[in-house]
Amino acid sequence: MMEWLFERFPLAMLARRNLSRAKTRSALAMLGVVIGVVAIASLGVFGVAFKLSFLQGATFGNTVLVMPGEDANFTLSQSQVSKVKSNVDADDEVYAMKQRRGRLSHLRQSGPVSVYGLEEARQYLSTKRGRIPNTWRKQVLVGAETAATYGVGPGSSVTLDGKSYRVAGVLEDQPRGGAFQSLDDGVLVPMSTFEEDQYSQVQIRTDSPTEANRTAVMLRERLGFGREDRYRIVDFKDSIERFNEQMSTINLFLLGVGGISLLVAGISILNVQLMSVIERREEIGVLRAVGYGRFDILKLMLGESALLGLVGALVGAVLSLGLGLLINRQLLGDPFAFTAKGFQYIGLGLAFGVGAAVISGLYPAWKAANERPVEALRD
Repeated sequence: MMEWLFERFPLAMLARRNLSRAKTRSALAMLGVVIGVVAIASLGVFGVAFKLSFLQGATFGNTVLVMPGEDANFTLSQSQVSKVKSNVDADDEVYAMKQRRGRLSHLRQSGPVSVYGLEEARQYLSTKRGRIPNTWRKQVLVGAETAATYGVGPGSSVTLDGKSYRVAGVLEDQPRGGAFQSLDDGVLVPMSTFEEDQYSQVQIRTDSPTEANRTAVMLRERLGFGREDRYRIVDFKDSIERFNEQMSTINLFLLGVGGISLLVAGISILNVQLMSVIERREEIGVLRAVGYGRFDILKLMLGESALLGLVGALVGAVLSLGLGLLINRQLLGDPFAFTAKGFQYIGLGLAFGVGAAVISGLYPAWKAANERPVEALRD
């Protein structure tokens, strides 16, 4: 690619020849550009991957909660739950939960615990030890934290609110922000152990935060007229927006860190070009004497700065792409899980690298272009 560039643009070939005169100095200036581009691009890719990792691991953004309103006596009735279900799209997952506080005892250990009931538990939950029974009688399921706290597992005998039960299984760890995260430190019992009209909430799982917001708006319209105090409908649109704003702020900070690296690189290029102008005064004087105009000298010097920035930025972009693969593999489990935003940061780093080099070369180029031929030759 570089050979094609030199053949197509003779000015680039001259710039390469001039830079090769001070290889070490030019290489160090180019290294500064590489570091700056890698800092901007890789930190930007990291921010995008971290955001996606958080949103993928947390399902709260896709969930709508329907809970009792102020006049609902802290519970939802069976008819209210049925009404909610009838107003939800068939493609969405809908599950009603019941909840109360209880006291769990095992051997000499006893303490308060949250007790849950979940419709169609076998459909939504899985166990890492034991199994979910087909017919629940005197059996319960415990969350991972509850199992660790009380030292229980499949087959253990426990006492819940004065009644004896056997642990049928230990539930899988629930994902962060997931609909069933509270089960980690709770106990799941058959729905029949609760009173019929004792639902604590209905959860609707959608495909995306946008879809969740649309569902919430629809439910407020259909259930809200004259029933404002009977239902409380919660979606997490505001939380998602706040999170996005915070991530944008963090990304700007990371870009600022990368920008400092490019500033240092720009100063290095400025120094390289100023030294080049001083060392090549006689050569510049000869070029002016044989007919080179100020604009020609300006183009030549700026070409050298641009070449430094272009090569350094290309190397930095390739390294950033490699780091992006590692970041995506670590955070997202897929090294090729790049988004358009991630590629934008790599492109931004590339553009900033070339731009910083050209800007840093402006003053040395102007100084060289304004050298008086007679004085340069005399020196």
